[in-house]
Amino acid sequence: MRKKSIIVVLLFVFLAITLISIFYNKPKEEKKEDQKIEFNKLDAMVIKKENGNITVQNSNNIIYTFGMDDDDIKIGDIEEFEYDGNLDENKDLQDIQIKNYKKLEDYKDKNGILKVWLDNGIFKDYYKKAYEKLNDMTLDEKIAQILLVRYPDENQSEVLKQYQFGGYIFYAKDFKDKTYAEVQNMMSSLQEVSKIPILTAVDEEGGKVVRVSSNPNLAKEPFKSSRELYLEGGFDKIKEDTINKSKLLYDLGINLNLAPVVDVSTDQNDYMYSRALGENSDITSTYAKTVIEASHGLGVSYVLKHFPGYGNNVDTHEGTSIDERSYEDILNNDLPPFKAGIEAGAENVLVSHNTVSSIDTNNPASLSPSIHNLLRGKLGFTGIIITDDLAMGATKDIEDATVTAILAGNDLIITTDYEDSMNSVKEAIDNNIIDESLIDKLAFRVIAFKYYKKLM
Repeated sequence: MRKKSIIVVLLFVFLAITLISIFYNKPKEEKKEDQKIEFNKLDAMVIKKENGNITVQNSNNIIYTFGMDDDDIKIGDIEEFEYDGNLDENKDLQDIQIKNYKKLEDYKDKNGILKVWLDNGIFKDYYKKAYEKLNDMTLDEKIAQILLVRYPDENQSEVLKQYQFGGYIFYAKDFKDKTYAEVQNMMSSLQEVSKIPILTAVDEEGGKVVRVSSNPNLAKEPFKSSRELYLEGGFDKIKEDTINKSKLLYDLGINLNLAPVVDVSTDQNDYMYSRALGENSDITSTYAKTVIEASHGLGVSYVLKHFPGYGNNVDTHEGTSIDERSYEDILNNDLPPFKAGIEAGAENVLVSHNTVSSIDTNNPASLSPSIHNLLRGKLGFTGIIITDDLAMGATKDIEDATVTAILAGNDLIITTDYEDSMNSVKEAIDNNIIDESLIDKLAFRVIAFKYYKKLM
C-alpha cells in the first residue's frame, strides 16, 4: 500500500513538472518568434566613399548616403543592404542603421545588363541594343558620350572624330551668315565622322534667345517668345509654333532643343521673366504639356528647364545665385510645370545652377544629389538629366565640376572645356573616386535615348 502511494505521488510530481514546463516554454517560444525582426532591404550600386560615408544609387537612380565605413565595400559594388529605419530622399545623410550587407554577385538580367541599371523608364525598350553597343566602346568613348560639348571655333569635325562626343551644342555665332544648305552640310558632315550619331543641340526658345532664327537666311523672322505667342493666340498658337520650329530644326539637322523654359515668373523685374511664359503655375503647366505633346514625332526632342524652377533669382551666367524660397513654395509653385511636362512624355530636363537653400545649402542645383532625387523620386522622371553649362559663372570655378556632376545624378554634361572634362573623369577613375561602371551606366542611358529617338 505504501509502495502504491509513492508511485502515485511520483506520477503527480512528473505530471506537474511536465505541465509547468509546457506552460513556461511555450510562451518563451512565441516570444522569441515575436522578437524576430525583418529589416528593410535596398539593392544599390556604391558610387562614392568619402569621410566615413558611402553613397549608393538604386535602380530608380535615387542617391542615398549612409554614415558607414567598411573596407570590404568598394565603389562599383552592387550591395544588398539591410537597414532599420526609413530612407529619406531629401536628406543629404540618412539616419538609418545598416544591420547587414552582402555583395550581390552576377546581379544581371538575361541580356547581361546589371539589374541596378534597369529603371523601367521611357527608354527601357532600347536597353538591350544600348548594352550591345556599349560593349564595343572604349573608356574614352564612353566618357565622351556623356558630354554635350560647345561647338568649337575650329577643326570641329576633326575634334569630334577624335573624341566621339555625345553631342555638340550650337550658338548664334555658329549659324551667322550661313545659308540653309551650309547648315545642313555642317550637320551632316559631323554625323559622318561619328561612330554613334550625335545630339545636335540649340537653345531655340524664341524671343530673347534665338540661335537659329536669328539668321534671316534660315528663317523669315526670329521665333517669338512664349509670352508673345500666348497673348496672340493662346495655346493653339504655341502648339503651331512648336510644330513649325521643330520642322525647321529637324530639316537643318538639329535634333535637340533646349526649350521650353517652364520657370514660373510673373514679376517683370525677374531675370527669367523675359524668357518665361509670365503666367502662374497652372497656366505654365498647361504650356509645358502643350509644347511636349506638340513636339512628339517630329524628330526634335525638347528639354524642360530650369529645374527646380528659376524663380526670382539672378543670372547664373555671371556668378553664384542663392534661392532662398521655402521648400513648400517650390513644391507648390515651381514643380507643377515640370510634372505636367514629364507626364506628357518629356525626355529631358535641364537643371539650373541656382543654390536652393531649402534643399541643399552646399551645392548648386546642377551638382546636388538632393535636387536630382527630387526630380527622380517626387516627379518620377526617368529620362535624361542635363546640367546647365558648367562654364557658367556659378560653376566655372568649382574644382572637378564634371566629376561632381556625374556623382550628383546627371546623365549628360554641358561643357566647353572638353579636354578638362575628359581628363578629370579619367583621373577620378584612376584615383578610385568613381568607378568605370558608373560611366558605363550613364553612356548606356544616353545611347538608349538615341535609339529611342531613332537616331540609331
